[in-house]
Amino acid sequence: MKKNTVKDLCMIAVFAAIISIVGQFSIPLPGGVPMTLQTLIIALAGAILGSKKGFWSTVIYILIGAIGVPVFAGWTGGIGAIMGMTGGFLVSFPLIALFTGLGDEIGVRLSVSAGARGRKVISCVSLLIGVLVGYVVNYAVGSVWFMAVAQSNLATALTACVIPFIPTSILKAVLVLILGPVLKHSLEKAHVLEVRRTAAV
Repeated sequence: MKKNTVKDLCMIAVFAAIISIVGQFSIPLPGGVPMTLQTLIIALAGAILGSKKGFWSTVIYILIGAIGVPVFAGWTGGIGAIMGMTGGFLVSFPLIALFTGLGDEIGVRLSVSAGARGRKVISCVSLLIGVLVGYVVNYAVGSVWFMAVAQSNLATALTACVIPFIPTSILKAVLVLILGPVLKHSLEKAHVLEVRRTAAV
């Protein structure tokens, strides 16, 4: 039990570090919300680590940034960055991991009695729904926050916070479907992750 706990803590820390690193590869956009790879890694954290551990890896990332370490996009950090126009996206990042992980876990549970082909379809559909729900929630919170801070209307918020990111979000969701199960299986096979038994989900 203790061994698994240590492994879990290490993986949570590893994903928090990866999220911090990829946050620096950002593309500034005119609306003020940068395009980053963070939402891909955060969704992968949920798919690989599970809903709870993926959630906490992202929370740790936010806390590291909140205390002033420049891990947010553009090498920024501190409470000021969180309270800015893009703060809604930051504070709702953990929900992406949470819903993605839940999608994966529900898919495993629902696919128990299905055949091999059915299990794969159910798992993929459930994971995809989880990723998309996480992204939609992130966009919703981010847009409302943007409107409040920037004192803008819904049309401006959608133009700055949602519309430019739809194509890349679809691509990221597909990548999570492809990479998530493969990476999770590889880490379980290497005994880095504990195998998530169906009965335990």
